[in-house]
Amino acid sequence: MTKTLLILGCGYLGRRVAARWRERGDRVFAATRNATHLPPDVEPIVCDVLDVNSLRILPRVDTVVYAIGFDRSSGANMRAVYVNGLANVLSHLPAPGRFIYVSSSSVYGQTEGEWVDETSPAAPVEESGRIVLDAEAVLRDRLPSALVLRFAGIYGPGRLLRRQAIEKGEPIVGDADKWLNLIQVDDGAEAILAAECQGVAGLTYNICDDHPVRRRWFYSALAHLLKAPAPRFLPPPADQPAPPHEKGNRRINNWRMKKELRVALRYPDYEQGLRGSTKSPHAT
Repeated sequence: MTKTLLILGCGYLGRRVAARWRERGDRVFAATRNATHLPPDVEPIVCDVLDVNSLRILPRVDTVVYAIGFDRSSGANMRAVYVNGLANVLSHLPAPGRFIYVSSSSVYGQTEGEWVDETSPAAPVEESGRIVLDAEAVLRDRLPSALVLRFAGIYGPGRLLRRQAIEKGEPIVGDADKWLNLIQVDDGAEAILAAECQGVAGLTYNICDDHPVRRRWFYSALAHLLKAPAPRFLPPPADQPAPPHEKGNRRINNWRMKKELRVALRYPDYEQGLRGSTKSPHAT
């Protein structure tokens, strides 16, 4: 049976979700401020989450994936986009059968390398994490049945963390022994489709691979694959505030994703994910 689906935020992750829907034969709409970047078989809905009047044309669909990211070139601040924009959409969107919200594991505030799962306290230490958590609260208040997917760092072809710095031999400012939590973009898209089919209404799921990795290991593996110099790490300047990415340090558990959504990861760890991402002709 053909479904109608809507994705808000058809970017790096969203385009892959849209492609998988089209492969199933579904009708796919994408809400966007600029339709020129969309695949030709996706139907554009030109609107802006901060322009209430433009949202009146949003259609009634079976499933919505909300994956709006923060575009610094838009002129709007992050809170306006994430919190106010989501509230605007929820006020004008006809109620769908499924609403899947792409959130972030930055809502967790643990700093000592602890393991965290969906039952762990969400008390972010970074302002961006607090904004994301506030957006989740708006969603829970307005649409309690929504599924929240807290994504770890997304990487893949065309998006390899610190690639340019590694290739240039530039030092990485930060603690080499802190943990990274990651998900390869194609596995992330599959997790969204699994949530559409198997997700329990109202639940939160962490979306990450099986093996958190220390920065030292990740960037060393990336440098090896790129045939670049081994990475160098420098501590943040002692006389300056620590950069936001230095505040958090945790390991994300994905047990609920694997058990309840039954996601079979193609790239269960960073080594396989990096090899798959750097082999692509588009891995720039």
